[in-house]
Amino acid sequence: MVNLIWACMIIFGILFAIFNGTMDEVNKAIIESAGEAVTLSIGLISILVFWLGVMKIAEAAGILKVITKIMRPMIVKIFPEIPKDHPAMGYILSNFTANFFGLGNAATPLGIKAMQEMKKLSGSDVASRSMITFLAINTSSLTLIPTTVIAIRMQYNSTSPTEIVATTLIASLAGVTSAVLIDRYYYKKESRRK
Repeated sequence: MVNLIWACMIIFGILFAIFNGTMDEVNKAIIESAGEAVTLSIGLISILVFWLGVMKIAEAAGILKVITKIMRPMIVKIFPEIPKDHPAMGYILSNFTANFFGLGNAATPLGIKAMQEMKKLSGSDVASRSMITFLAINTSSLTLIPTTVIAIRMQYNSTSPTEIVATTLIASLAGVTSAVLIDRYYYKKESRRK
């Protein structure tokens, strides 16, 4: 459906440019945007590679295990249906850790594996409570270091690209807290109906 919406918007824009006589401006904008996208992508790749390297070093040094150990009691309470030593719990913790460091692209495969493990655990094609909670938390995006945004700010020569870290953390904590509270509210509401 989203692809259809985008296709309609593009076709409408091109038709409007043809009838309005501004097709040259559209072509110029397409070429400039494509060049800017390549430049931005290269900048983002470099910062993501850097943070993925930091994550690998943190993993080798045992820092991720410490973070996982610290987060485990909280995660066990948020996902009570998942056994403590189930593989899904490891993927959930790894996904949250990657998101915590702003590595959304690195967190995605871990999130998919966590969902697959939770689906195996539930044995159903219907989303389980844990799957819904996981999706709500991931959508609200708990982030300590917003590496992608910092990279974009650096790309556009921001004088202080890291000044957003504090506000990102506050917004992130508010978002995750809201997501968990709303998730629990609807879960309890649904449980009362049954």
